Amino acid sequence: MHNFQAQDHFADGAQYIAGRLTKGTSGASHAVVDPATGDEVYTYELAGTDDVDAAVAAAAEAFPGWAGATPGERSDALHRFAGVLAERAEEIAQAESLQCGKPIKLSREFDVPGTVDNAAFFAGAARHLQGQSAGEYTGDHTSYVRREAIGVVGSIAPWNYPLQMAAWKVLPAIAAGNTIVLKPAELTPFTSLLFAQAATEAGIPDGVVNIVTGAGKVAGEHLVGHPDVAMTSFTGSTGVGKRVAEIATATVKRLHLELGGKAPFVVFDDADLDAAVHGAVAGALINSGQDCTAATRAYVQRPLYEAFVQGVADLMESVRLGDPFDPSTDMGPLISHAHRDRVAGFVDRARSYARVVTGGEALQHPGAYYKPTLIADAAQDSEIVQSEIFGPVLVVLPFDSDDEGIRLANDTPYGLAASAWSRDVFRANRATRDIKAGCVWVNDHIPILSEMPHGGYKASGYGKDMSAYSFEEYTQVKHVMFDNTAVVRKDWHRTIFGDR
Repeated sequence: MHNFQAQDHFADGAQYIAGRLTKGTSGASHAVVDPATGDEVYTYELAGTDDVDAAVAAAAEAFPGWAGATPGERSDALHRFAGVLAERAEEIAQAESLQCGKPIKLSREFDVPGTVDNAAFFAGAARHLQGQSAGEYTGDHTSYVRREAIGVVGSIAPWNYPLQMAAWKVLPAIAAGNTIVLKPAELTPFTSLLFAQAATEAGIPDGVVNIVTGAGKVAGEHLVGHPDVAMTSFTGSTGVGKRVAEIATATVKRLHLELGGKAPFVVFDDADLDAAVHGAVAGALINSGQDCTAATRAYVQRPLYEAFVQGVADLMESVRLGDPFDPSTDMGPLISHAHRDRVAGFVDRARSYARVVTGGEALQHPGAYYKPTLIADAAQDSEIVQSEIFGPVLVVLPFDSDDEGIRLANDTPYGLAASAWSRDVFRANRATRDIKAGCVWVNDHIPILSEMPHGGYKASGYGKDMSAYSFEEYTQVKHVMFDNTAVVRKDWHRTIFGDR
């Protein structure tokens, strides 16, 4: 049983502005539902536009002091932040599993330690924001490049990885000297709030990290369009990302979008079959398939196709669904009954044109559970292959030549992640070069790490989370040039007035 009592912990509200919890002022309330039981575990007042204004004002007030801190001072604060997160790891893991329904072993061993590591990484990275070295590029001037904080960042995070997405948004922004207002999903506010509280406990000044928990159409759109917000970072669906971009461009904001995915899993005929089978099941079912990098389209070269289908089906049938707080549970529910029904709709429609090998049904259970599902014999242009389902559903298709496998892998609007499975280094290297995705794994699928960037191609968005590359999103680059001659009348002036 879990020990996290959300109603007690967040009795003062689900908004975190200028270092304290407050209640929302929209006049509307929202209930957080445990997706494993269907029980309401927390009811709170949603943020309205006034709350967004207050959070942005707090961030703007905190910005000069935080941006003016030395890299070492920000680094020290982030090191303390990582330490507080580590000390509160079990509490945070329980809150994450309660609101999301993800197995406690996933929260304890993936979400929380990954977030602690991310905080530790950016604590170090905060000291490495140098611009280009100085140089005399014209001969008469010295030039150098400064990196400067942008200002107030307005970020919107999704419900599938609330803790990690809060970290991915907040950490590079504040490491670079910005302040931030984060809007988490209404369904999953707990760990974003705990994250912000941990920042305050670590000594990060009030107003540097603020949370507004409200509806996308109200709080989210107001945050994106706010004139005092200098940048928007959004993670979510491609459809909503387009709306975010439309609002942000009206005020000429910096914009970072991490959008949907439909990751291909390409198995060549020389691959280790057992490794590919295990990788496919793990890659497809992580977080109940609610992962934009999850393996969703397996393309298997024909000599291995039938054995792969059978192996994946057998392994999927061994996956244990159950109580997220039971350490032996492998897979929890989907985020909500409405989302489970959406996933089921994709599968039910696919029955008319494809074969459901295993799964394809909800559990008779109060929670929003859906069985691991494998689908075969679908056409490349079918809905089940082309659309982002965001559930525990893997579709598998055969291919013949290497050219065909890579062409099929690239044949969707998305390009967030992919994997290639082969023992041949030349074959694998070609796949990493030719598959159009922001991340291509070889003989594995899903691992991420703080030192490497995460972001997409095509309709999967642009810009990078994590790694030092994320500072490209969260800093302004300024060219500074000094005249070294002390000459009053420069030679180039004659192009404007006078003679040589």
